[in-house]
This record gives sequence, structure tokens and C-alpha cells, in this order.
Amino acid sequence: MRFLMIDRICELVPGVSIRAEKTLHADEELFRDHFPGFPVVPGVLLTEMMAQAMGKCLDAEPKPRGKAMLLEIRNARFRGWVRPEETAIIFATISSALEQIATAQCYIEVGGARKCTAEIRASFVPREQLGADYRDIVLEEFLKHQGGAAP
Repeated sequence: MRFLMIDRICELVPGVSIRAEKTLHADEELFRDHFPGFPVVPGVLLTEMMAQAMGKCLDAEPKPRGKAMLLEIRNARFRGWVRPEETAIIFATISSALEQIATAQCYIEVGGARKCTAEIRASFVPREQLGADYRDIVLEEFLKHQGGAAP
């Protein structure tokens, strides 16, 4: 399984907010065990979707502070299931962005119904510590279509 939990960025204001999408398909391996007869997206993956969306929002900023990485999950709440083939609409709004730590208020909706919420904190890893071949293809694709440069 690739750990890319964002298919597409729909809207992005760098360092402020993001709206993105992810659809997990019924034939994905995770649904064999979670749960047979009643497949649902695991809460930990919903949380990862929100964290990755937040990271893309912060990484799109022109600041040189590094790659945003999940640091802490606060007040995660799950209000309903996300099923295979449903498109999760992921929202993150940055509520605080300091030099070393940022915080976002995040949630996921499916069909207009809010399925989960969380406050997520990120820290920053210097880009030179990432692999030389590291690329964020989803963010690059969005920025290319917007006429912006990749981070």
C-alpha cells in the first residue's frame, strides 16, 4: 500500500487552508481485514489524511522551515464511517504557525456529513534530511496547474 492519503488538492491558500480529496477503493488490501462484511476506512488513516492535507498546506508556503511532519493529534473525534468508494473531502485550517510548530483544525466530510475532526500539530524537518528523490507529486501537480512553483 502506498501511503499517499491525498488524491487531489481542490483548493489551497498556502499556510492558511486546504481542501483535498481521497477515495479508497473496495479492492484495496486494507478492507480485507477492516472489517469483513462491513468494510470501513480505519480511523488512523482518516487522521493521516488530515495530517497530510495540513502538511501540504504548510509545505506550499515559501518559508524555508522544512517539510511539515505529524507531531501530535489532539481531540480526534469520529462521528461516522467512511466506506470504500466514498470520496473523503479533507479540510485543514492553520490556526497557529510558529517557526518550529504549527497547529491546524481539521475535519473530513463525506456527502456533506462530517465524519471526523481533529486538532493536528506538525513540526518541521529540514528538507536536506529527506531523501534526495523526495517529491510531493500531489502538491507539485496542483501548483503546476495554478502557475506556481513547487516547494
